Amino acid sequence: MADRTLRGAGLGSQSFEDERGIEFAARQQVGYRCPAQHEFEITMSVEAEIPATWECPRCGAEGLSISGIKPEEKAEKPARTHWDMLLERRSEKELEDILKERLDLLRGGEIGPAHLHKANRKRRTAKA
Repeated sequence: MADRTLRGAGLGSQSFEDERGIEFAARQQVGYRCPAQHEFEITMSVEAEIPATWECPRCGAEGLSISGIKPEEKAEKPARTHWDMLLERRSEKELEDILKERLDLLRGGEIGPAHLHKANRKRRTAKA
């Protein structure tokens, strides 16, 4: 008999409890406006910390609080370039010395692309 009384009722999807005697938490409505000028309200607890932004339910853009709460400014670090990282390891004088040494090796044909060395060899043999 108990099986017949629950037949057709989606178990877990519907509560048969009565709401009498239940005290709900204090709530507040918080308004937001997105860049597409959609205005919407979100119900939150009075005790909740109100966020400055909320995703718009219509377009998905980030809506700003109408009540004037400003988002926190994030401190952005300046981008570290390859040159900045290089200067952390070596001084400019050391880098100039290394550059001069490498250019001398390149001009002497000891390093660099093979097609440049062939031309240098021909010039050296023609001068000699």
